[in-house]
Amino acid sequence: MDVIDLRNFYSQRLGIVARRLINRGIQARWPDAQGQRVLGLGYPTPYLGLFREDSERCIAFMPAAQGVLKWPTARPTLATLVDEFSLPLPDAAVDRILLVHALEMSDDPAGLLREVWRVLAPSGRLMAVVPNRRGVWTRTDNTPFGHGRPYSRSQITQLLRQTWFTPASWGEALFMPPVAGGWFLRSAMAWERVGAALSLPFAGVHIVEATKQVYRAIPAHRERTRLIPALEPVLVPSSSVQSISACRPGVCRDDM
Repeated sequence: MDVIDLRNFYSQRLGIVARRLINRGIQARWPDAQGQRVLGLGYPTPYLGLFREDSERCIAFMPAAQGVLKWPTARPTLATLVDEFSLPLPDAAVDRILLVHALEMSDDPAGLLREVWRVLAPSGRLMAVVPNRRGVWTRTDNTPFGHGRPYSRSQITQLLRQTWFTPASWGEALFMPPVAGGWFLRSAMAWERVGAALSLPFAGVHIVEATKQVYRAIPAHRERTRLIPALEPVLVPSSSVQSISACRPGVCRDDM
């Protein structure tokens, strides 16, 4: 989706409520980022406000195919347009990375996560907000969560493990239906409490936290042993010795 569409959604009442509910799930796992270097990738600006004040550094990277908007609006810019497969950062440069509207929108999510692995510090943390395949929000296209590729929990786990991450904790958000009616918006928090208490599988998004695998097991292939027989040298008689051995005393074969 274009950044204009994303900005318009989060400026509406439904988008404001969705941001509040997702922020609640993010803050439950990352209550603060004191002294941390925080990177948001995708369209993370509605959620980076949680960490902008107390973090050491807080920046937003937006993919080139999506576009970029100035953020924050009244302060020096902390957002930039990037190639998602070649981030302009050295190895192990950030402590925490937040992915929002990134994995489901990417043409190569595995390549994106490998680049995220490169710039994440060895003790860093990754948090991804991913649309739930079984959720109601993915079945309508009037929200950004209805675009791109949604994931089930097992699919996210497999993707993270293939790209050298280990899932550490899980959460869900957006149990309310994506309806902009006044009653649904007023009862959004009640939907969240009931859905979380009953562990309902129809949440709108997964919120997964993962750690970086620094040391990966490399399979060792044992070489096949080739048995070579030990050869001993053998003396081969010369031609003169063979001719002498062919003659008897006093008689040669030529005389016969």
